[in-house]
Amino acid sequence: MNQHYELDASVVHKTWNKDIEPRLTIESGDTISFGTRDAADLYYSPTSVSEDIEKRGPFVGHPLTGPVYVRDAVPGDVLAIEVRAMEFTSNFGWTAVRKGRGLLPDRDVRGPYLQIWDITDGKYARMPQRDDIAVPVAPFAGIMGNALALDGAHSTMPPREVGGNMDNKHLTVGTTLYLPIQVPGALFSTGDAHAAQGDGECCVTAVETCAKITLKFDLLTGRNFAEPQLRTHGPLCASTNIGSYYATTAQGPDLYANSQQAIRYMIEHLITERGLSWEEAYVLCSVAVDLKISEVVDAPNWLISAFLPECVFVT
Repeated sequence: MNQHYELDASVVHKTWNKDIEPRLTIESGDTISFGTRDAADLYYSPTSVSEDIEKRGPFVGHPLTGPVYVRDAVPGDVLAIEVRAMEFTSNFGWTAVRKGRGLLPDRDVRGPYLQIWDITDGKYARMPQRDDIAVPVAPFAGIMGNALALDGAHSTMPPREVGGNMDNKHLTVGTTLYLPIQVPGALFSTGDAHAAQGDGECCVTAVETCAKITLKFDLLTGRNFAEPQLRTHGPLCASTNIGSYYATTAQGPDLYANSQQAIRYMIEHLITERGLSWEEAYVLCSVAVDLKISEVVDAPNWLISAFLPECVFVT
């Protein structure tokens, strides 16, 4: 008979390491409700300010809840993870901008900036300093991953072939994620909850928060995926795909440079048309704007578009 477990965030780890002792052993078909800490490990509060960013010091890794050992899982199998439920365990979120991080280079970034969001109602992320912006929430775990077969400790920052920091905004409730398994037991961990995020997360943070995440695990034997795959429950971006969009575009031979330019154009639009500061505009791009590859066949130039759902503006 399948079991349900609770795994709190009293103990976390901040690297991927196959030698970390599992906190829990489960069977295929079991479910777990994971308590998670935010990406800054509870450093920020609703009264935090931009100056607190530099005081925090260097990033040392996301606090992850786990690992979980799945009995009978072996390398070459796939772990299917269905997102059953997600609820906030905090009434605020935060987004941080700092030099040396994110899509835009240092010459664009004016200094550290911290945006606190009110998510008390569980439906919208609101900027306290503005009454005209309310971003519909679509919570997901930024990190869901299995342990690497590599020896030693490895950073939680980049995504991996076994999952990790994918920051895929479509891993919302109802979605099933399929992760390759490289080590016996899979050794799954999760964390980095986001209340809302744009595709691209361009300033390197979304609406970061704490959450309780309920996942169901099923072992698929002999599937041997090379990298993660997923199946959504329904249409993409259901929370924001409810009205008009404004889009900027950028063309050129470099998709990364095009992404930067499309975001610059969107920031200019938000400053000119909506009266946002540069920092507010960059933050809003990170939590609501979706970067899309519009064309990769018309050499020598490829096209990137940045789509802003205009439902984020309260009229």
